[in-house]
Amino acid sequence: MTRFCYISLILCLPFLSQSATFVDVSEVSGLTAVTYAGSKAKNHLLESTGNGAAFFDYDRDGYADIYLVNGWEITEGLPSNKGTNILYRNLGDGTFEDQTINAGVGDDSWGCGVCVADFNGDGWLDLYVTNFGPNCLYKNNGDGTFSNIAERVGVANGGWSVGATFFDADKDNDLDLYVVNYVDCSISDVLAAKRTLDWQSVEKVMVGPKGLKGGIDAFYQNDGSGNFTEKTSEVGLIDIDEFYGLGVCATDYDLDGDTDLFVANDASANYLYQNDGSGVFIEIGSLAGASYGDSGEAQACMGVDFADYDSDGDFDGWVTNFTGECSSLYRNMDGFFFENATKSVGLWQSTYLPMSWGTGFFDFDNDADLDLFIANGHIYPQVNRHPEYGQTYAQTNQIFSNDNGTFIDISKVAGEGLQVSLSSRGTAFADYDNDGDIDILVVNIDAPPTLLRNETRPSQNWLMVQIENRSVIGVKVIVQTKNLKQIREGRSGSSYASQNNLRFHFGLGKNIEVELVKITWLSGRSSEFTDVAANQILKIDN
Repeated sequence: MTRFCYISLILCLPFLSQSATFVDVSEVSGLTAVTYAGSKAKNHLLESTGNGAAFFDYDRDGYADIYLVNGWEITEGLPSNKGTNILYRNLGDGTFEDQTINAGVGDDSWGCGVCVADFNGDGWLDLYVTNFGPNCLYKNNGDGTFSNIAERVGVANGGWSVGATFFDADKDNDLDLYVVNYVDCSISDVLAAKRTLDWQSVEKVMVGPKGLKGGIDAFYQNDGSGNFTEKTSEVGLIDIDEFYGLGVCATDYDLDGDTDLFVANDASANYLYQNDGSGVFIEIGSLAGASYGDSGEAQACMGVDFADYDSDGDFDGWVTNFTGECSSLYRNMDGFFFENATKSVGLWQSTYLPMSWGTGFFDFDNDADLDLFIANGHIYPQVNRHPEYGQTYAQTNQIFSNDNGTFIDISKVAGEGLQVSLSSRGTAFADYDNDGDIDILVVNIDAPPTLLRNETRPSQNWLMVQIENRSVIGVKVIVQTKNLKQIREGRSGSSYASQNNLRFHFGLGKNIEVELVKITWLSGRSSEFTDVAANQILKIDN
């Protein structure tokens, strides 16, 4: 049954974001599982990258459930705890219940990331989990249980995978899969690792990624029956330099009707693969201006998102980076070239010192523009012994309010949830409590997650669009009000190794009605709905 939540109109304050309030409700919500990441000393790079998470409605009850990816704990050079992944079912009352055993999704491999899609078109959302070692594809059986079929259908991979995304590369009405592999190493390398890299001439820290052999990314083509064949080189998605891939986002950045691919690489240039319309790709990142930072040098990139932050109708790129580099905002200029707008939009200085991971654009205050969240955390625990360098292992996360295309850091006045200080990694977004605003889930190193419930007041109007019984991956949704047009895109996997809920959220500001909701399907066909009331979940079964 569609749930409606009508919110009375409140006049927009001159600086509404001063009322931003995020509360950490992870413990009271039942999210208490620790996600492990090796030893406390962090001797190997694998112990630094952490885990991702997913918001997705696996049981189709209208509430976003949670899947946490877990790693291993290492004590005295040996695995002491193989942490299992956890599935939390949303009970609809603000709490979650562990359904991992019942659902059969408690893999105890060293997990890294997750993406979600209905890969076989049966109407139920499936899980792809990336691991240090063979990956898992959990087929949703539709009865609350899942079956791992990765090996059988050909997508187990086997390297050290982090980011992954399902998308229809060749417009044949089925979902293909791209998997980003980071570093080529073994568990023996991890357990025997020593900290030999010199940091600031005062500490020895873990080595990498430079000096290590890069993993090779992989593309798997769906044959239409749910089986996959590795065809990376055939379609031009060649990781030619064997760069250190972490983040990935499949997006139609040039709005030509096919899906392109962006890969965020650590300590190396990013890839932007442009789709020629037939499922063959050419790498144009450097040519398009999306491979490097504003200094012209490659950065250590982790998380990624694409969204229309400036409301000009196209998708701009955002990449989070290592401390001392600042993150990068790539403004889409004309559907091909990007301009590095990090400084001009106010994001250079505030992102320079933190080490940033999970991220995403979202409208936290429903004022009809896209704000920005970043999860932060260092990879070297040893920095705590040297406060003179201004770095800490545990860091607070950041939220930026969009003020006419300029971003203002409001983290210190955004509620106690933004004062949590941990070493954070994956981040996912959803309105998990169905109250009309977007909440945030953050995965933390060697700690339980942080669930940030959005209690921003005063609230404004909103609309959510929920497409049922068919895939939304690659679908574009436009919402037109009398003074603004907003665009969203359905995606499997983004942020850092994480998955946002596949329901489209739009802040509407003072508008109490939407003039037009336009849905463009991958086939190019569109569906339109006019005069749609605000403050509802608009369910579309098509």
